[in-house]
Amino acid sequence: MTHVIPGDKAVTGVTSLGDDVFVVRCDGSEQVEVYDAMTFTLQRRLSVAGLGLSVSLAACASNSCLYASDSYNYCVHRVELTGSNAVTQWSVRQGPAGLTVNSAGNVVVVIRNERKLQEFTTHGTLLHTIQLQPDIELPRRVIELTNGQFVISHRGKLHRVCLLDVQGAVVESYGGDEGSDLTRMSWPSGLAVDEHGNILVADQDNDRLLVLDHSLANAHEMSVSVDGGLKRPHSLWYDKSRGRLYVGEWGGERVIIIDHLKDFTTSHVSPQS
Repeated sequence: MTHVIPGDKAVTGVTSLGDDVFVVRCDGSEQVEVYDAMTFTLQRRLSVAGLGLSVSLAACASNSCLYASDSYNYCVHRVELTGSNAVTQWSVRQGPAGLTVNSAGNVVVVIRNERKLQEFTTHGTLLHTIQLQPDIELPRRVIELTNGQFVISHRGKLHRVCLLDVQGAVVESYGGDEGSDLTRMSWPSGLAVDEHGNILVADQDNDRLLVLDHSLANAHEMSVSVDGGLKRPHSLWYDKSRGRLYVGEWGGERVIIIDHLKDFTTSHVSPQS
């Protein structure tokens, strides 16, 4: 079953925590939209003063906060989700892109322009920096796995999804030269991982979602029945507790919600409700 949150600007980030769904758009409003996770209606907006272009959101249950990367102002914004919704920020290196919360409750940020991963505490203390290989140009999104390895998407001369070891070396990769057949991608962006280790990637400029197995050896397309088809899917968030996938579109300006998705091996998703 699918649901749709419409909009009039590109969705650059989506995540959820409890009964709240957080959406950020490419609109310069310095705000994050908050929707009800049951009705998908807009409840309120969080003001994030100084927010430029955020291309990723991540929520942390243990610290009750929301993080937004800011690729214009080279910083990460932290929003308290209790009390006053106080906003703080800390500076990062040039080109912060995707970010994720790891099992330790820390924030891992992709530094696109310098090909780095940096791990910070919830208040912005730098803990660790990983320099990525030269062939990982323009990294976009990252997920830290439970074994300490990483999955990362990137474009440049190559358009790939890579599995990295704890030092950042490429263990396996999927993709290569830009293309549209099943073995190639065009602007791979958002990532999600299910409980079986299957990896979902938003193959943005091919208007599709690809499911990769945990070894990046095989792939198939996830068919999503939505009016007009997918339009440049950009951001992904998988809420394992609800079995729900959120897809933020750059082109269609929608958030598509797919329910009852226990894992990504499902080859077809039921029509829109």
